Amino acid sequence: MGALASLIAGLASGEAASALRQAKLAAIAYGLAALAALCGLGFFIGALYIWASARYGALEAALGFGAGFLVIAGVIVLAFRFGTDSRARRRKRQRKANMAALSASAALAALPVIPALLRSRAGPGLLAGPAIALLAYAIYRENATPRRPGPRSDEE
Repeated sequence: MGALASLIAGLASGEAASALRQAKLAAIAYGLAALAALCGLGFFIGALYIWASARYGALEAALGFGAGFLVIAGVIVLAFRFGTDSRARRRKRQRKANMAALSASAALAALPVIPALLRSRAGPGLLAGPAIALLAYAIYRENATPRRPGPRSDEE
């Protein structure tokens, strides 16, 4: 039985090493391709600048390119800022789902132990501690949530 487990472990580690080597090669290839694409894009921008400077003048072309890149930077920053709230909501939902799954799996794992604990002399006390802590945490969470700023009913 030990030889079979050793064989399976060796096969699995060989597969993992092969997959890791392939992923590393793919990352290098895609990194070099991205670098070449950025160089090509730089030359296209340079050619566009040369064309614009021949047509409109060097100063006007430089001012236009500077303004254009500043507008692009502003659009990127605004898009990131507008997406921040949705990303935070998504992370909060994911955290809640993870905690629910963790709680359910912990409860299912502890389920076979509970009858034996209840039969023992110290069992009910051991079960009451976490239950009280969970109740206290639920009360804390309910009272510690930040309130949204807005008009209060006594100020209207």
